[in-house]
Formats: sequence, structure tokens, C-alpha cells
Amino acid sequence: MRHKSSTNRIFIPVTNPASRILFGLALGAFALVGAGCMGDQIDATKKLVQQQQEQLEHQQQEIEALTANQNRSYTPAGAASSPGGCDQGVETAANQRGGDRFAAGDFGKALGYYQDAVSACPNDARAEVNVARTYEALGNQSAAVNHYRKAADTKGPTVSDASEEARAALERMQASRLP
Repeated sequence: MRHKSSTNRIFIPVTNPASRILFGLALGAFALVGAGCMGDQIDATKKLVQQQQEQLEHQQQEIEALTANQNRSYTPAGAASSPGGCDQGVETAANQRGGDRFAAGDFGKALGYYQDAVSACPNDARAEVNVARTYEALGNQSAAVNHYRKAADTKGPTVSDASEEARAALERMQASRLP
């Protein structure tokens, strides 16, 4: 009795030497074709990887350029304006970045930006209110009150709503201290 195998076999009878040589050459040819196709595939993969690396390098250069341009548009305190003057560009950039950090709950960084805005425009009530709000958020009530008072007393070009907001904050903070 013969056992059946679960695998199929291909059997090619090769009896004479010429047929064996041709069969061997055919197998060799198939092997070379397969290896050649594989080599082409490897070369194509290498080329694709190289293109992707070049794209990544280009994107990294773009990121570095954007970062450098972003940092150039902002000058921190100390390089601002002449005494009594106001550098609107620095103040605007500092207030925007401070607002972003404040909204994100990063009050320490927000305070730094807002202080830069005050340095750039010392007579701006809005900049003082921003510093005061941040001190209040940090739990430093004394510093908050001092900056709210400065904003409430400011007689600069932006006295309007910021001074009123400072006065309202001072009243609210005084009311919260009452028993």
C-alpha cells in the first residue's frame, strides 16, 4: 500500500545527459532572472529611501528657517525703546505670545512675555493689566494689586478699557478680602 503525501511533487524525468544539462541551464536561468528582478527591486527601494531622506532634510531646513524668522520678529525686553517711548511691534508680539501661553495655562512663560510688553511700552495700561492678571493667576495677589494700580492710574494713550478693567479688578480683589 502506498501512502499519499500531503505535498505535491513535480517530477521531471531527466534521463539523458543532454536533457540534464538543459534542465540545469533552465534552472540557472530562472535563478538569474529571479535574482535580477530582486536586484532591481532592491535598487528601486534604495532610490526611494534616498528620495525620502532628501525630503526630510529639506523639510528640516524649512523648519529651521521658519524658526529663525519667527525668533527675529520678536525682541525681548531691554532692547525695546527709548525711555518713555513705546515699541509697538515688540509689545504686540509679546502680548500675543503671552496670550497664547496664558491660554495654555503656562502662566510663568506668559508673565515673561507680558513683562516684555510692559518694558516695550511702559505707559500702556493693557500691558500692565496683562501682567496683573498673570500674577493673580499665579496666586501672587500682592504683585497683582500693584500692577492693577499702575494700570488704573495710567494716563497714557491706551487708558480706556484697560484702566477700567484694572479698577474693577482692584474692587473685586478688595471685596474678596472682606470677611
